[in-house]
Amino acid sequence: MTQSLRIVFAGTPEFAACHLRAIVASHHQVLAVYTRPDRPAGRGKKLRIGPVKQLAEAEQLPVYQPATLKTAAAQQELRALAADILVVVAYGLLLPPAVLETPRLGCINVHASLLPRWRGAAPIQRALEAGDSETGITIMQMDAGLDTGNMLLKAACPINEDDTAASLHDRLITLGTPALMETLALLSRGAVSGEAQDERLACYANKITKEEAALDWRRPAYELDRRIRAFYPFPICHTQIGAERLRIHAAQPVEAAHQALPGTILSAGEEGILVACGEQALRLTRLQLPGKKALAAAQVLNGYADLFAPGKQLI
Repeated sequence: MTQSLRIVFAGTPEFAACHLRAIVASHHQVLAVYTRPDRPAGRGKKLRIGPVKQLAEAEQLPVYQPATLKTAAAQQELRALAADILVVVAYGLLLPPAVLETPRLGCINVHASLLPRWRGAAPIQRALEAGDSETGITIMQMDAGLDTGNMLLKAACPINEDDTAASLHDRLITLGTPALMETLALLSRGAVSGEAQDERLACYANKITKEEAALDWRRPAYELDRRIRAFYPFPICHTQIGAERLRIHAAQPVEAAHQALPGTILSAGEEGILVACGEQALRLTRLQLPGKKALAAAQVLNGYADLFAPGKQLI
């Protein structure tokens, strides 16, 4: 068995919680967990506890939720833990140089991209949106830059034609947890050296905004399909039909020659609602009307066939 490491973990969403769970189940010692402050959510604006905090509390681990790590008090708090290493997974706060230098082995990050391809906040979504054929996990030694540190270990997986951000997220977890544990084992033996990133290959994965979710029917069908999959389950792409906002949960690009204006409904039936695009057409297969559940297009047409009659326009 490799040497047990004294670990501080920093992360917030479910992706991070799965990695924390793997460390907790190992022979390593989790000294404390850092996570973002609880945020108000929902109509009642009640404070929502994130997945990492839920797991930490269930495992009776000390939880720290500073608003920033830039203050002397927060840095002293971390220093007092005397960690061998800080493991960061989708934490959401920047780590200043003083924090990066605190643990004996520094700070490592589990990043959901084959660096340097997609640095930044939304690597899963941007890889899908760009039509990448593969992605993966990179375990990186953190430095002062944004996802610019040396790469310690990489694990790749293909991106399938029907992948969504949700399915790819889950598959990357199955890659990330063993990659993290392998990296910790190597670090405990001093048996890993980092590989510098090629700056020429770097792209920035901007945070996803709700404004981006509005579909532009002038774009090619294959681009719209990729965006719909990249933006599922959040923020979910949408379009307008009459006075109604229509959310598109799933669609398929179709090779269909037409002379119609982009956004025109070409046909509607059991297979879905076929919409003209700037190039080819897009078949909408799962939809959600305001105040309704997401349903297969055929089910939506049972009650709203007139709304989706051929010739109607989506904008």
